[in-house]
Amino acid sequence: MESNLAIKRLSALAQDNRLAVFRLLIKAGPDGLAAGEIARALQITPNTLSAQLTILSNAGLIVSRRDGRSIIYAADFEGMSQLLVYLMEDCCQGRPEVCAPLAEVASRACCAPSKEVRS
Repeated sequence: MESNLAIKRLSALAQDNRLAVFRLLIKAGPDGLAAGEIARALQITPNTLSAQLTILSNAGLIVSRRDGRSIIYAADFEGMSQLLVYLMEDCCQGRPEVCAPLAEVASRACCAPSKEVRS
Protein backbone atom coordinates (compact mmCIF):
# COMPACT_ATOMS: atom_id res chain seq x y z
CA MET A 1 0.00 0.00 0.00
CA GLU A 2 1.24 3.46 -0.79
CA SER A 3 1.57 5.87 2.09
CA ASN A 4 -0.89 8.31 0.44
CA LEU A 5 -3.64 5.69 0.54
CA ALA A 6 -2.84 4.82 4.15
CA ILE A 7 -3.05 8.52 5.06
CA LYS A 8 -6.38 8.84 3.25
CA ARG A 9 -7.80 5.84 5.12
CA LEU A 10 -6.49 6.97 8.49
CA SER A 11 -7.82 10.48 7.86
CA ALA A 12 -11.23 9.07 7.04
CA LEU A 13 -11.30 7.33 10.42
CA ALA A 14 -10.06 10.38 12.33
CA GLN A 15 -13.52 11.80 13.08
CA ASP A 16 -16.02 10.67 15.74
CA ASN A 17 -19.01 9.91 13.51
CA ARG A 18 -16.99 8.23 10.76
CA LEU A 19 -15.16 6.04 13.25
CA ALA A 20 -18.49 5.10 14.85
CA VAL A 21 -19.99 4.26 11.44
CA PHE A 22 -16.98 2.14 10.49
CA ARG A 23 -17.01 0.24 13.79
CA LEU A 24 -20.75 -0.37 13.47
CA LEU A 25 -20.26 -1.73 9.95
CA ILE A 26 -17.42 -3.96 11.14
CA LYS A 27 -19.80 -5.41 13.75
CA ALA A 28 -22.54 -5.84 11.12
CA GLY A 29 -20.24 -8.03 9.03
CA PRO A 30 -20.40 -8.58 5.28
CA ASP A 31 -24.20 -8.24 5.14
CA GLY A 32 -23.90 -4.59 6.15
CA LEU A 33 -26.66 -2.19 7.14
CA ALA A 34 -29.04 0.13 5.36
CA ALA A 35 -28.23 3.83 5.65
CA GLY A 36 -31.38 4.42 7.70
CA GLU A 37 -30.39 1.74 10.19
CA ILE A 38 -26.96 3.32 10.59
CA ALA A 39 -28.49 6.76 11.12
CA ARG A 40 -30.90 5.45 13.76
CA ALA A 41 -28.31 3.34 15.56
CA LEU A 42 -25.83 6.21 15.82
CA GLN A 43 -28.36 9.06 16.01
CA ILE A 44 -26.79 10.85 13.03
CA THR A 45 -28.90 13.00 10.73
CA PRO A 46 -29.26 11.56 7.20
CA ASN A 47 -27.44 14.44 5.48
CA THR A 48 -24.51 14.24 7.90
CA LEU A 49 -24.41 10.45 7.54
CA SER A 50 -24.39 10.74 3.75
CA ALA A 51 -21.29 12.94 3.88
CA GLN A 52 -19.57 10.57 6.30
CA LEU A 53 -20.38 7.52 4.15
CA THR A 54 -18.98 9.26 1.07
CA ILE A 55 -15.68 9.95 2.81
CA LEU A 56 -15.38 6.37 4.06
CA SER A 57 -16.27 5.01 0.63
CA ASN A 58 -13.77 7.26 -1.16
CA ALA A 59 -11.08 6.05 1.25
CA GLY A 60 -11.80 2.43 0.35
CA LEU A 61 -13.04 1.48 3.81
CA ILE A 62 -16.68 0.72 2.97
CA VAL A 63 -18.64 -0.54 -0.01
CA SER A 64 -22.28 -0.08 -0.94
CA ARG A 65 -24.91 -1.96 -2.91
CA ARG A 66 -28.50 -1.29 -3.79
CA ASP A 67 -31.16 -3.58 -2.35
CA GLY A 68 -34.55 -2.46 -3.64
CA ARG A 69 -35.02 1.10 -2.46
CA SER A 70 -32.27 0.87 0.16
CA ILE A 71 -28.55 1.31 -0.12
CA ILE A 72 -26.71 -1.18 2.03
CA TYR A 73 -23.28 -0.25 3.35
CA ALA A 74 -20.69 -2.74 4.55
CA ALA A 75 -17.12 -2.53 5.74
CA ASP A 76 -14.56 -3.26 3.05
CA PHE A 77 -12.68 -5.93 4.96
CA GLU A 78 -9.98 -6.17 2.30
CA GLY A 79 -9.33 -2.42 2.50
CA MET A 80 -9.21 -2.59 6.30
CA SER A 81 -6.85 -5.58 6.17
CA GLN A 82 -4.52 -3.78 3.77
CA LEU A 83 -4.34 -0.81 6.14
CA LEU A 84 -3.64 -2.99 9.17
CA VAL A 85 -0.93 -4.91 7.33
CA TYR A 86 0.64 -1.63 6.18
CA LEU A 87 0.69 -0.35 9.75
CA MET A 88 2.11 -3.59 11.14
CA GLU A 89 4.49 -4.84 8.46
CA ASP A 90 7.62 -3.46 10.11
CA CYS A 91 6.40 -3.84 13.68
CA CYS A 92 8.81 -6.34 15.16
CA GLN A 93 12.08 -5.37 13.49
CA GLY A 94 13.49 -8.76 14.48
CA ARG A 95 12.10 -8.52 18.03
CA PRO A 96 8.91 -10.62 18.25
CA GLU A 97 8.24 -9.50 21.84
CA VAL A 98 7.42 -6.02 20.50
CA CYS A 99 4.37 -7.35 18.63
CA ALA A 100 3.42 -10.07 21.13
CA PRO A 101 0.59 -8.01 22.68
CA LEU A 102 -0.90 -7.40 19.22
CA ALA A 103 -0.60 -11.06 18.30
CA GLU A 104 -2.50 -11.93 21.48
CA VAL A 105 -5.31 -9.51 20.62
CA ALA A 106 -5.46 -10.83 17.05
CA SER A 107 -5.74 -14.41 18.29
CA ARG A 108 -8.86 -13.44 20.29
CA ALA A 109 -10.43 -11.38 17.51
CA CYS A 110 -13.67 -12.32 15.82
CA CYS A 111 -11.87 -13.32 12.66
CA ALA A 112 -9.59 -15.82 14.42
CA PRO A 113 -10.43 -19.49 13.87
CA SER A 114 -12.99 -20.80 16.32
CA LYS A 115 -11.58 -22.78 19.24
CA GLU A 116 -14.81 -24.66 19.90
CA VAL A 117 -14.50 -28.18 21.23
CA ARG A 118 -16.55 -30.56 19.13
CA SER A 119 -17.75 -33.89 20.42
